[in-house]
Amino acid sequence: MKKFLEEFKKFALRGNVIDLAVGVIIGGAFQSITNSLVNDVISPLIGLVANTDLTYLVATINGVEVRYGAFLTAVINFIIMAFVIFLLVKGLNALANVGRKKEAPAPAAPTTKICPYCKSEIAIDATRCPHCTSEVE
Repeated sequence: MKKFLEEFKKFALRGNVIDLAVGVIIGGAFQSITNSLVNDVISPLIGLVANTDLTYLVATINGVEVRYGAFLTAVINFIIMAFVIFLLVKGLNALANVGRKKEAPAPAAPTTKICPYCKSEIAIDATRCPHCTSEVE
């Protein structure tokens, strides 16, 4: 039992688990910000142009109400929310990259070399020059 508890402690205090816990907590806080942005700012602005509240759409089939309007509203809200999150993450990533120097790409490996005898350009893996037929190292 003691070994089991030690393994659990090692697992629970491992860096990845703590990082995940912090991510979930920050994600929960970020969710309230995103919900407020979508519900209090974006949706009313879209409501000026188009009605995004379709919950009044109901189909009655054999006395059962099918509220497809509520489903459509949820889909529209999801698309708006996903787009807003995309823009926020994109903006935060751009902000995080401000001031960072871009690394220059590593130079490509040479594909040709110069023949030491005739000074012609030949393939890097050639053992003989195709121009002067000299053996090349």
